[in-house]
Amino acid sequence: MSAPRAAFAATLLTGALCTGAADAQGFPARPVRIVVALAPGGGTDNLTRIIAPKLTELLGQQVVVENRAGAGGQIGSDYVAKSPPDGYTLLNVDTSFASNPSLFAKLPYDSLRDFAPVSLLASAPVALIIHPSVPAKSLRELLALAKARPMLFNFAMGGYGSATHLAVEQFRAASKIDIVVIPYKGGGPATSDVLAGQVVMMFGGPSSLTQHVAAGRLRALAVTGSKQIPALPNVRTFSEAGLPAVDAGSYWGSLAPAATPREVVNTLSAAMVKALQLPDVRQRLIALGYEPLGSTPEEFAANIKSEMAKWAQAAKDAKIRVE
Repeated sequence: MSAPRAAFAATLLTGALCTGAADAQGFPARPVRIVVALAPGGGTDNLTRIIAPKLTELLGQQVVVENRAGAGGQIGSDYVAKSPPDGYTLLNVDTSFASNPSLFAKLPYDSLRDFAPVSLLASAPVALIIHPSVPAKSLRELLALAKARPMLFNFAMGGYGSATHLAVEQFRAASKIDIVVIPYKGGGPATSDVLAGQVVMMFGGPSSLTQHVAAGRLRALAVTGSKQIPALPNVRTFSEAGLPAVDAGSYWGSLAPAATPREVVNTLSAAMVKALQLPDVRQRLIALGYEPLGSTPEEFAANIKSEMAKWAQAAKDAKIRVE
């Protein structure tokens, strides 16, 4: 490159960097969109819609939620990965974001390279739910029924790569029951079919199930995790019920496209942490079975890498692969 051209290119680059810095300092100057790459009514959607109004207040700009479901979260994730890295398009994810690289032969994006972690949001156990028509009041009774009539029981699964997917595989291995698994695009559609009695069992996040359990429309038999949760009182853990190997749980976090300015990422992260610390938000989330978290971008990045490694081993051990 000639000296005049090099000088001209350097001038353009300097101008672009200055413009980017100015944009970052004034962020946000317009509405922010959070993409949920899963169907409405599931844990990711519920969590996002609870915190979005608080983020609107904290950021001083409208925060809107948009569902782009499909392919285990790949469609929405790819959309955000290819969006401008300016902080105005974010992606809220669940466990499937970290499991997809181990389950799918090829993804349209790179889970580490194409995203900038913003913050962990929450974690939660998953619960084993049955339709009330199933004559079982405990996990022990369910296992006895399922062993006597194995193919009568079918499982609704809220999407490949989700914590409910891992829980199903763990349950299948621990119980040694041959069950029929029916995959859905998310927890919301899966719950709808179990409520209708079209499918008799599912693993799901407490946030989308507690109201139905309280009303008697669904029955909860066990939850993963080390302790019982307020959202499902008197429901035993799998460890207490005799199947400690069923221990899958969900986590949620927020991502921006890679190359989003660090000042913008920090602004978003601080707002999310503050929103999750608000007493009314915490109270509402805990009542739905979530554990509010909030983290630095670095902490969320470490979580993603840890979850990816765990899922790689789990997928290898269970020989799980989605073509």
